[in-house]
Amino acid sequence: MPLNEMLAIGCILSFFAMLAIGIPVALTLAVSGFVFGWLGFGPLLFNLLPARIFGVTANYTLIAIPLFVFMGVMLEKSRIADELMEVIGHVSGGVRGGMGVGIVIVGVLMGATTGIVGATIVTLGLLTLPTLLRRGYDKALACGTICASGTLGQLIPPSLILILLADIMGQSVGTLFAAAVAPGFLLAAIFCVSMLVLGVVRPAMVPAIPLEERRAMPGRLLLKKVLTVGLPPIALVLAVLGSIIGGVAAPTEAASMGAIGSILVVLLAGRLSRTTLVETVYATARITAVMMFVLVCSQVFALAFRGLHGEKLVQDAFALVPGGGEGVVLFMIALIFVLGFFIEWIEISYIVVPMFLPVLQSSGVDPVWTATLIAAVLQTSFLTPPFGWALFYLRGVAPPEVATLDIYRGVVPFIGLQLLTVAMVFLWPQLATWLPRAIGW
Repeated sequence: MPLNEMLAIGCILSFFAMLAIGIPVALTLAVSGFVFGWLGFGPLLFNLLPARIFGVTANYTLIAIPLFVFMGVMLEKSRIADELMEVIGHVSGGVRGGMGVGIVIVGVLMGATTGIVGATIVTLGLLTLPTLLRRGYDKALACGTICASGTLGQLIPPSLILILLADIMGQSVGTLFAAAVAPGFLLAAIFCVSMLVLGVVRPAMVPAIPLEERRAMPGRLLLKKVLTVGLPPIALVLAVLGSIIGGVAAPTEAASMGAIGSILVVLLAGRLSRTTLVETVYATARITAVMMFVLVCSQVFALAFRGLHGEKLVQDAFALVPGGGEGVVLFMIALIFVLGFFIEWIEISYIVVPMFLPVLQSSGVDPVWTATLIAAVLQTSFLTPPFGWALFYLRGVAPPEVATLDIYRGVVPFIGLQLLTVAMVFLWPQLATWLPRAIGW
């Protein structure tokens, strides 16, 4: 084996070794890239690094990331989601499993408005978990429902995963947003149906809200809250996504309107304050800085790996995978699923996808379908133990009577439902491709 290919393998192995001993992912990418790139080419290779980093970070599409983050954090800091959960809980609570369905619906709405898993899960955990336990819901099921619902924003647009994948794979953000609409709502529908089925099969696990409690909120007050609390965030989401998918506005333009719209929604709700605005700006800056730092460090790794002919090594390895292009896609999503147990979706996106991209392009695989599958599989990384972030977020706000094992047991069925959705998109690519084609993307 040529020396460069041996160094490419060493680059990958050193990355995972440093990751295993607890070094932050961004630093492992940079260190392994610098060391093995220098061993292969000396300092010459990294003369290209400044231009490469500038070319990536100057991408106009990436401006949408802090704007969408701002929109989400603003709605989360204003605690509009608190009242939204109360309204949906009363609307759907008369059915066995109705509170579970309500949590999924709130997860969809918060995912489409905030897209921030931690904010959604913490909000749902604080607001609903004690109530669910008090009403007799199964501990594990309640925990799993909250965790799974909190991750829906990673697939339902506007998703940060889709924005990054569009940049990495050279696709239109609007196209990927359109492609993810059907799979995202399909997954939410599967969650809802599973809750209703449990209400029939195992009613003791998902009891209905007592009639007396539902009557505590008069119909007029409930209708008023639906109009004042529920409609503005939904209208904001529809306006932002509709303008992107309909081709009226570019993703960055729609994101800026979403950020302004979130301020208006909070202002109309009477919750806009200087403190809320300052906290939103700080949180947006922190989240964006972390993502961009990982992006910059990944370019060091990518440059060294390509310079060492790592892409050819990957292509030769995947030539042995049976099934042609679909076999490569299946192998890739299986690898992403396994990596999701140990590292975050941002790192997986910048490590795995660029490795597979030349092979996928040469195989003629539909990139829109592939990106949707990747996003759906990456969503499972928030639930898969031992390092699923959704598990940690809920553990931080769960009552003392909820054991960590309850949380881990609770997410297992929902991981299965997520994989079912991935399988459906894999077997029927039209689920991802029909909407982009229908609107002419």
